[in-house]
Parts: sequence; structure tokens; C-alpha cells
Amino acid sequence: MDLGLRGRVALVTGGSRGIGRAIADELATEGASVAVSSRDPFATAEALGVLGVAWDSGDLDAVPGLVAEVEGALGPIDILVVNTGGPPGGPDALGFEREEWEAAYRSLVLAPMALAQAIVPGMRSRGWGRVLNVVSTSVREPIPTLMLSNSHRAATLAAWKTLSSQVAGDGVTVNSVLPGRIATERITRLYGGSMAEAQRVAAEEVPAGRLGEPEEMAAAAAFLCSARAAYVTGVALLVDGGLTRSV
Repeated sequence: MDLGLRGRVALVTGGSRGIGRAIADELATEGASVAVSSRDPFATAEALGVLGVAWDSGDLDAVPGLVAEVEGALGPIDILVVNTGGPPGGPDALGFEREEWEAAYRSLVLAPMALAQAIVPGMRSRGWGRVLNVVSTSVREPIPTLMLSNSHRAATLAAWKTLSSQVAGDGVTVNSVLPGRIATERITRLYGGSMAEAQRVAAEEVPAGRLGEPEEMAAAAAFLCSARAAYVTGVALLVDGGLTRSV
């Protein structure tokens, strides 16, 4: 299937590893001109043959410079993939300091919105755009130890849904993907640093009987970023091997 991405310009934040890297690789394979950003994206950028731009998701004031650097090198951004690492977890939902709440809000709500505000108007004026946020299944079924992520990712999901209806008539889609248990460094940290333990638990708890692969997330993301998905917007797509039990 030709996804119609050849020649499109994509920015993938948090693109140096895990799900973000897999999405960047998939988009580049489909012919898009891709930029990846993270605090240190350059090794990944060289490995994938894409543009690397250093950016910390907590630095909102640097968003205009990030966008200008990408567009100066590759052209106007057609595809924005927002991928942000999760804030710290903890067993006590009331045990987080105000500074931790504010930092999580900055990276998971304000940063995606700052990127959208900087990039979406250009998409609308050109009559084509794809905006995608990598979220979590926790927005449907909160994970007990991830209070900060549960709260703030749900806020951004609602913001994306609101935005989607306002820009749909301009050829811009706004969607989210909700990864379940994916075989990344983050999942190993949640299981004491052991991928084998994460796989063992997944075999018992995930209906598919295993962890998902980053490339499987990337395939779903690439479709939502494609020309083929022009009539799909405001969607939060579960990619979790059947783990989410709510309707």
C-alpha cells in the first residue's frame, strides 16, 4: 500500500529511541523527509539518515527555533508526531510534589500545544497536515502507579479531540495512538530493568500473549499520518494486543 508520504516533511519529537525512533524510521522508509528531536538526537539521526535537532520538551520558548530549524532544512512541516517520555511514577497518588505536577503538565500538555500552535496554522493554509500524539492506554484505564501520566495525557487527548473538529475542514487530521505494553527501555524500567520479566508478565496478562514491538506502533502511526487516512480524525487508536478491557 502506498501511503502517499513521499516528499512530505515530518517532525518526530522524542525520536531518538523506542517508539519515537521506530515511527521516524517508518516515515523515512515511506519516503518522507524526517527530522527527529530529543535532548541528544544525533546518533539516531545519523543511523536513520534523517535530520537531528536538539530540543528538550520542557523548553517551550525553544519551540519556534525548533520549527524554524526543521523547516529551514527540509521545508514546511506536513506531519507532526508528538512523542514525550513519561513522568516519574509512584505508589501514592497523593505523593507527588507541586513541582512534579508542574513539570509533567509542561511536557505532556503545554509542549504538545506549543508545537501545534507553531505548526498547524501552516498546515491549514496549505490544505494538508497530519498531527499525531503518542499517548498511553492509561487515558482509558488509569495505571495505579502513574498518576501524573494518567492525568496529563488525558488532558492532551481532550485537547487533541477539540482541535480535530476545528481543522478537519482544512485537510488536517489530529489523532492519537495509545500504546499498551511495548518492548522499549521504559517498559523494562517498570519491571526492575528486566525485559524478560516484562515479557513473562505480558504472556500472562496481555490477550495477544506478548509485548508489542515498536515497529507495530510505527505501522499504526504511519497509517494515521498517511494520505490514505484523510477521513480519520479525532481518533484515539489502541495498539495494545487487546489489553484494554473497556469498550
